[in-house]
Amino acid sequence: MQIYERLLKDLPDGKVVEVSIGLFWTAVLVEVEGRLSCGLAATQHNPEFEHGQRPAVVNAGELERHSALALAGLVHSDSFTEVSVGLATINALLPPPAQSVDLPAEEYILRHGAQANVALIGHFPFVDSLRPCVHQLWVLELNPKEGDLPATQASQIVPQADILAITSTTLINHTFEEVFQHRKPGAKVMLLGPSTPLSPRLFDLGVDVLSGSIVEDIPSVMRLARQGATFRQFKGRGVRLVTIERLS
Repeated sequence: MQIYERLLKDLPDGKVVEVSIGLFWTAVLVEVEGRLSCGLAATQHNPEFEHGQRPAVVNAGELERHSALALAGLVHSDSFTEVSVGLATINALLPPPAQSVDLPAEEYILRHGAQANVALIGHFPFVDSLRPCVHQLWVLELNPKEGDLPATQASQIVPQADILAITSTTLINHTFEEVFQHRKPGAKVMLLGPSTPLSPRLFDLGVDVLSGSIVEDIPSVMRLARQGATFRQFKGRGVRLVTIERLS
């Protein structure tokens, strides 16, 4: 995808220190110019790699032998588990954003969406509290819950949205560009979720807001990832949610 090329361009290389592919979250620890940095991405899988039909991670057990840039290149894999590793590595290699605010994605939408039609790609925990606070909320999901719409309706719903908020797991399951192409001209586009790369290069692509995570307590986060923690268990234990916005 074009978005991968933008993310990989000019990234520094580094030494891969540890890779943890947990049940819900993948964490990659790298060392770049003497500094340790950890990146997160949601752990995903696809059916053709289940039950040992094909290895979901071809070089399992040897990932630390690769350079960080080589591991980041796994975003091009057809195994979503390897893509999770690649995206977590990119997030570890990206420099901390020059300017950010400690603002979760739902708070940003609440501030800007009171009179707006909002399309949320992915069912987030804040959906129920958000719904009465915006003019119209559509939630599109690959596995719809009550009140959601199937993701296959994106081409009909997305062009109606004033705010298009896309889960960063679409970068892992290779559906981002399919959704992104349906955006309405002038719509504000958000990429949100802890997997979100906080890279200003995505602003050049047409994304307006990046709402993601910064790992501050590396040992705690690596341990939580290894032991199957959900993101709610990460909150307050070494991960900070931040938002950066494209300057107009």
